[in-house]
Amino acid sequence: MRRTRLAAVALAIGLAATACTSTQRTTDKPSGSSTAANNGPHKQGGTVTISNEQGQTWPCQFNPFNPSVYLESNGFVYEPLVFVNALNNQAETPMLATGYQWNADKTQIVFTVRSGVKWNDGQAFTADDVAFTFNLMKRVPATDTYALWTGAGLKSVTAAGDKVTMTFKQNAQTYFFSFADQVGIVPQHIFGSGAAAANPATWADPNPVGTGPFTVSPCTPNNIQYTANPSYWQAGKPYIQKIEYPAYLDNGPANLDLASGKAQWGSQFIPGIKNLYLAKSSDNHTWSPPMLNVSLWPNNDPSHKATSTLAVRQALAAAIDRSQVAAIGEGGQEPPANQSGVVAPTFQNYYDSAAVAAAGYDKPDPSKAAQLLASAGYSPSNPLKLTVITITGYTDWDASLAVIKQQLKPLGIDLTIDDLAQQTFNAKLFNGNYDLAYYGLQTGGPTPYYELRELLASANTAPIGQQANSNFERYKNPAVDALFAQYATASPDQQVGIIKQIEASMINDVPVIPITESVDWFQYNTKDLAGWPTPQDPYAQPAAFNFPDAEQVLLHIYSKSAQ
Repeated sequence: MRRTRLAAVALAIGLAATACTSTQRTTDKPSGSSTAANNGPHKQGGTVTISNEQGQTWPCQFNPFNPSVYLESNGFVYEPLVFVNALNNQAETPMLATGYQWNADKTQIVFTVRSGVKWNDGQAFTADDVAFTFNLMKRVPATDTYALWTGAGLKSVTAAGDKVTMTFKQNAQTYFFSFADQVGIVPQHIFGSGAAAANPATWADPNPVGTGPFTVSPCTPNNIQYTANPSYWQAGKPYIQKIEYPAYLDNGPANLDLASGKAQWGSQFIPGIKNLYLAKSSDNHTWSPPMLNVSLWPNNDPSHKATSTLAVRQALAAAIDRSQVAAIGEGGQEPPANQSGVVAPTFQNYYDSAAVAAAGYDKPDPSKAAQLLASAGYSPSNPLKLTVITITGYTDWDASLAVIKQQLKPLGIDLTIDDLAQQTFNAKLFNGNYDLAYYGLQTGGPTPYYELRELLASANTAPIGQQANSNFERYKNPAVDALFAQYATASPDQQVGIIKQIEASMINDVPVIPITESVDWFQYNTKDLAGWPTPQDPYAQPAAFNFPDAEQVLLHIYSKSAQ
């Protein structure tokens, strides 16, 4: 099944965005570094089919600002300024920018924009398009997915010649990953007029015009077909000339297509993967590095009386046996998470295990949970009725929630599981129309700071009925916001200390309840296709739902039979 797009690291890394702290970075070598086996040139030809279960048919919308649909456009069609590889010590690959330079206090950055690039409709790409993209986010805050104009303190973005200057109110180095790697640049001549300009956050964008290696041609509810962009700026690329992306409504057919080799690039949970997939062919392989968290999201807004009650959230966190959920629901393919919100051992040096244990969250405690529920007025004789929303077709999430439901029932919590189509789920989650949601964030970064900021920063939330960027639970804590603000200018050791203070709020306030550590689901077939990312050559996060990493995969893989 599709997993949320995760831009995080599978290795324990120190300083946030280390590669971004240099004053100047100038290079003109695209496509990323990798081992010789993946280096070209290779002859063009071949097709890759993606198996990434959606739970619904395709809406054929490709708006890069709309979280409900942007996974199918960013990376495929739209490109960032710089690709930052969170799996390889934030190694950078210049994309639409050939270089950049920070000022001394990291409040201003100047990008040099690549020349000779064209949009796939033939018009020239310029620095004006880059400035337009970021200024659009100011004009329409719903497009500012990473809160650059609020949380990052972006003050202005201007273009002159081939230079784009971004000026911030404060040190912005920790936001480099967000604005350089995560933002797909859009064409001013498309988004600057008509329906796209009127509603840029929700416009369908059915025929996306980007600079990327593929174009949409065509899209139907049952399949997206991408064809290689013949005028792509990286000469001779992409090697693969066609992508087929079927709409799978359930894991079963999607997994069968992967097992048979009909689909070669998988990004979903496969139960009993050894027997169902790996044993079917020596060409079938898997590598799913651990990333962020899949969590139970209680609605913290006072309009939701039960889930906004601290004792109820604490009871949920105390009652759930995360190890059992991971073992049964995820078949042992995802490790159990912890209440700090820090993925361990990935970010072990940030993880305050002592604080988790001191709060009693290192193991399930049903007795404590019962006491907490009683203090809130709930018991088996006066049960708490809650509904948790999840996504149709995510069979491992369904299995995990079935385990959680069973664990909570003896305590007097009557949990109803509501499976929803992806877009219906997104609408409820983003607008705060739910009690509990089962979900994993779509973005992260090279340290826990990025996921925690998305989860907890007040700038990332919104009133009920309005679309939040990522703080969907509606948590607000000025002290936590202040810690996020201090992080950018702190030393590496101080940053670790700040993260541990933020962990304390996760432990004490229980705004979100991490259940399992989300992995970057990845299955790949090597019968005809080579050049895949591997643990030995982690040139990008490997799942099809990761952007802009998916573009790097598509620029590396090639057909053996075409050579």
